[in-house]
Amino acid sequence: MRGYPRLVNALVLPGVYAPQDDTDLLVEALSEEPLAPGARVLDVGTGSGALALVAARRGAEVTAVDVSRRAVWTARLNARLARLPVRIRRGNLFGPVRGRSFDVILANPPYVPSPDARPEPRGRSRAWDAGRDGRLVLDRICRDAPALLRPGGVLLIVQSAVSGAERTLELLRGTGLEAAVSRRRWIGFGPVLRARLGWLRERGLLSAADEREELVVIRAERAF
Repeated sequence: MRGYPRLVNALVLPGVYAPQDDTDLLVEALSEEPLAPGARVLDVGTGSGALALVAARRGAEVTAVDVSRRAVWTARLNARLARLPVRIRRGNLFGPVRGRSFDVILANPPYVPSPDARPEPRGRSRAWDAGRDGRLVLDRICRDAPALLRPGGVLLIVQSAVSGAERTLELLRGTGLEAAVSRRRWIGFGPVLRARLGWLRERGLLSAADEREELVVIRAERAF
């Protein structure tokens, strides 16, 4: 497991998604984006607030959103401890920021396919479960995020290839954004995927030869 040297040290309350390889990969992608002082950044699904704090340290005006009360409490605590001015709101994806626009939108959504037949995940599993195809939240981000980007604005999404990176690219390009995979990383299966290997292979989402998971960051830019 990585030490995440680029991430702000963050406290994580029980039930809140802790920074992992996908967070680290998104931080790497963000580090390549030129953020002007006061650039507006939205971190949707902020979890512990780690990504929001990285952006705030670069002088951005950051808004962070999460549907989980514990995540909101955690992110507010971490922002206070870091003495960084992050606006943190509780809500479902873009609901709390309707009518606003951003230079950068960061998204590390739930993307793990789930055999659970319930339409919406509950409890801790909301941090990773994303419907039968892993796209419960990804499709909504692809649909709604482009309208919140300023001209020249950038959307950065991290997801597993298991949940269809090509589908994400297709949807974003369909809204007029220029989209491409900007970063890739192969990692060992975590405990959630390991527990579902048989089901994922039965559905053809993983092959019998797959022993690792590919994470990707998709970068989508709105033309001026």
